[in-house]
Amino acid sequence: MIKLERMSLFLVELPLVSPFATSFGEERVKHALLVALTGDGVMGWGECVAGSGPWFSSETVETARYVISEHIRPILSAHKLIEHPSDMPKLLSPIRGHQMAKAAVEAATWDLYARTQKRPLFQILGGVREEIPAGVSVGIQPDIPTLLATVENFLHDGYQRIKLKIKPGWDLAPVGAVRERFPDILLSVDANAAYRLEDFPTLKELDRYGLLMLEQPLAFDDLLEHARLSQTLSTPICLDESVDSAHRAWEALELGACRIINVKQGRVGGVTEALAIHNLALARKVPLWCGGMLETGIGRALNVHLATLPGFTLPHDISATRRYFREDISEPPFDLQNGYIPVPKKPGLGVEINWDRLLRSCTWSRTWKL
Repeated sequence: MIKLERMSLFLVELPLVSPFATSFGEERVKHALLVALTGDGVMGWGECVAGSGPWFSSETVETARYVISEHIRPILSAHKLIEHPSDMPKLLSPIRGHQMAKAAVEAATWDLYARTQKRPLFQILGGVREEIPAGVSVGIQPDIPTLLATVENFLHDGYQRIKLKIKPGWDLAPVGAVRERFPDILLSVDANAAYRLEDFPTLKELDRYGLLMLEQPLAFDDLLEHARLSQTLSTPICLDESVDSAHRAWEALELGACRIINVKQGRVGGVTEALAIHNLALARKVPLWCGGMLETGIGRALNVHLATLPGFTLPHDISATRRYFREDISEPPFDLQNGYIPVPKKPGLGVEINWDRLLRSCTWSRTWKL
């Protein structure tokens, strides 16, 4: 049982090491909303994975700040005693949607709970690994020579899987060039919902390249067309944006809309819902992996702990800290070791806030007594 005492929110801006381009556009700065919950003299941290604009999701850091401040905070004030972090979804159920805002608060609760138990979070969750295989996501590049050089550098670093972002006009040629240069690597592509069924000839051509998966080719809210497409491709379809809950994951599997699921705990409403998707997929022998959202070390740490569960069998989009940030707001940084990211062993998330860096990158903050 935890008695919540205070909640704090921090908006931070961290410049990326290099621009990251997808079919949505280009990001040069990471805008992150951090949640800190204090109870029993311990502070737990969570990160909202919403972006600065409503491109990947309808949620943004600003909508999340409003929902947490004006709607989640009063609920926490009225229910200060938390028996277990898995109680949080039911507690917040009067609020419809806003999965990313809810997930950030729930994440802080999991960190707080694990710290009070003096155990690393992966042990609380039932994780079975002490290191996780790391893949890397390669954004859309200015040209194919730059892409090939970028992929070569990541392979030299030791990443076990390369994922290429694609969009109409940047697909067959770059994918073909990478496969020709690196014929034996584990390679996948991610469209971020950029295609339509009329693009079937292009998507079918991708079968030539022996891809691990084709991630979210069609609309973010679609299952039926993904099911139709899946029947015609030999490349497994992986769903990301289309799966925003355990029920939605069940629907997708029932329809045959995918053969792999990318689990992002923020997208599905938190760790508890992610665990439900994990258990469903594990029972059906459906491979899972953990996707990334350019998180700071707080969100990255949570992804690492989640990826230790037995159903997460494919390399993850959980890269080393230096892939995105020269200076993160938490310590220690995550480093790649022989293609793997070690799991923190200290209580909770296993990382600590560097307050000097946090305050330097912070553009807004507020603390409430609960």
